[in-house]
Amino acid sequence: MFQEIITFFQNTDPVLGALYATLFTWAMTAFGASFVFLFKTMNRVFLDGMLGFTGGVMVAASFWSLLAPGIEMSEGEGFVKVIPAAVGFALGALFIFGLDKILPHLHINFKEAEGIKTPWHKSTLLTLAITLHNIPEGLAVGVLFGGVAAGLPEASLTGAVVLAIGIGIQNFPEGIAVSMPLRRQGMSRRKSFMYGQASAAVEPIAAVIGALAVTFFTPILPYALAFAAGAMIFVVVEEVIPETQLEKNTDIATLGFIGGFIVMMILDVALG
Repeated sequence: MFQEIITFFQNTDPVLGALYATLFTWAMTAFGASFVFLFKTMNRVFLDGMLGFTGGVMVAASFWSLLAPGIEMSEGEGFVKVIPAAVGFALGALFIFGLDKILPHLHINFKEAEGIKTPWHKSTLLTLAITLHNIPEGLAVGVLFGGVAAGLPEASLTGAVVLAIGIGIQNFPEGIAVSMPLRRQGMSRRKSFMYGQASAAVEPIAAVIGALAVTFFTPILPYALAFAAGAMIFVVVEEVIPETQLEKNTDIATLGFIGGFIVMMILDVALG
């Protein structure tokens, strides 16, 4: 089955492949959000464990799929070789830091609003919070496909597909994390689902932008890979992990994180 997927992408334009891959990650978010039609509330222990899992996948993907290939394809030795990764990583974190300060958004607990003050409804702010998470995920997939389009040997098609699969897996609990709180606040099932799936709509857009940028400016690929990694790590440390620590489920969230890291590491090393 996996080989058939790779064959499909081999016969597809890489930029279009980036779009298809992130449509899959978007669909996984929608799948998670669809659980709102089955349940009105979600056990907080389960949610914290799944959010921990999400963090583990993102951290593992940041290293195995993004930073390591970015360093490997950089020229030079020693400090010179790692400079593009260091610069890109810092810029990615600063990019999300800036969006975090500007873009109005609300955490899952409906208490911690951030960004510019706005009269927007809480449901919109919560959706924007998860949308903020999904920007670096879409970029990560896009820049890898862009590297494939540029013909760089360090950017493998298999690695790009594996990254998309890993992000798709961790998007499932993100869909739940948006739709369930909205349903619990009294929103209809249909609207809760629509807001939940909409949070990942930015991924295909970010992926295509990332793929096109690398295709036209191939030398930026090491920086772009590290940029996506820095953005993802910022999201994990600033948003995902703190959210799992609000209740008394820290051990469950930590185990979920370890599990997510292991799953992504196995996927990337075994398949990528």
